[in-house]
Amino acid sequence: MTEPFEPNNETWDVDEDLAVDDGGEPAWAEEAVPQPVLAVVGRPNVGKSSLVNRLIGRREAVVEDVPGVTRDRVAYDALWLGRKFTVVDTGGWEPDAQGRAASIAAQAERAMALADAVMLVVDARVGATETDLAVARVLQRGGKPVILAANKVDDERTESDATELWSLGLGEPFAVSALHGRGSGDLLDAVMALLPEAPQDRFGGGAGGPRRVALVGRPNVGKSSLLNKLTGEDRSVVDSVAGTTVDPVDSLVELGEETWRFVDTAGLRRRVSHASGSEYYASLRTQSALEAAEVAVVLLDASEPISEQDQRVITMAIEAGRAVVVAYNKWDLVDEERRPQLEKEIDRELVRIRWALRVNVSARTGRAVDKLAPALRLALDSWGQRIPTGKLNAWLGELVAANPPPVRGGKQPRILFATQAGTKPPRFVIFTTGFLEPAYRRYIERRLREDFGFPGSPIGISIRVKEKRVRK
Repeated sequence: MTEPFEPNNETWDVDEDLAVDDGGEPAWAEEAVPQPVLAVVGRPNVGKSSLVNRLIGRREAVVEDVPGVTRDRVAYDALWLGRKFTVVDTGGWEPDAQGRAASIAAQAERAMALADAVMLVVDARVGATETDLAVARVLQRGGKPVILAANKVDDERTESDATELWSLGLGEPFAVSALHGRGSGDLLDAVMALLPEAPQDRFGGGAGGPRRVALVGRPNVGKSSLLNKLTGEDRSVVDSVAGTTVDPVDSLVELGEETWRFVDTAGLRRRVSHASGSEYYASLRTQSALEAAEVAVVLLDASEPISEQDQRVITMAIEAGRAVVVAYNKWDLVDEERRPQLEKEIDRELVRIRWALRVNVSARTGRAVDKLAPALRLALDSWGQRIPTGKLNAWLGELVAANPPPVRGGKQPRILFATQAGTKPPRFVIFTTGFLEPAYRRYIERRLREDFGFPGSPIGISIRVKEKRVRK
């Protein structure tokens, strides 16, 4: 019988990153401290997102030289003079808008209602339009502190344009250039004078904060509709036109007697390297949202065949190392004829994520959305699961004894021992005397899942081949 786990005194080269986790929490799991909120509003294409990037000191908000790129309300952390605050970027606000523009305007109004102060951005070169006047009247009735930013004042010659905006009745207009940064310091000083030390609303999510969930999927699979159903409000703009969401949108959701932080992301049409303009930056934001999340809900349209775009989203979630729940949306449109066909597609197209948990939902009707909570908890438990080293090696010894590794180059590699190098996701390192065939590695992973579970979590298995050092 093979004795693969005898200790020896030989020297091994082991990478530092294989050290066992100390159990510390990742940075994004730290408790969020409530911060005062500034909502940035204005009509389309006045430079709100560019000004938001200037205020927060980094390029986060998606910017493109066409109106209407921002559609939802999106929050960013900012810091000025040692004080932290939140800046909420909004879509173009037109009080008499119709259709999708009306939904975008509603998001801006909701951001205003939840903010501690509001910044109205006006294009100083154009002057006060009828839309600007209408927005100003709404702000005057709202009772919130308001600061007026006269944007696109790029030099001294255009400063006189800003003074004309006194006519809006919102006080002194602050001349600023989002493009060049001119006047941004004075604007931030004025913002700090308006914002309270503490926000108007405080909400907690336990010692580690709410668990973070990224909603990902190709365009028009119903991500925003599902988020709206979960929150019970129109948190994200929904339209039949694919690609309505551009920026990631955070929402606190009460689901299964627990608070979760859901992030609605942009639908991914193509690889990041092949995207351009706002689509390129939206793809980067989606990638960042995935990396900041703990678990990804991959939304698929159950009424349509699984596409290459779906596969690309799944690959992104796996490569990010997140726990995964696959939600088959629009289940109310799946008839008896479609169901066996869908099962065959899943067996054929999603063979690499058989371990992912599955929930059949309908964002339109609310069918089975309550089943997401137990699936998320189970996936997260697996994502953080650790197998004690002794138990792992006893299990591996029995596995190897029953089915030893295949012979390679006339020699049979011996498996010496194994350790779990980390969690979130679980990572295992197996030390051997020779190369293990990919098929045998897949066999080990399959048996790991059969005997220890890990539903909803990817598993990483690395092989380290022993190298004897020549003693001098």
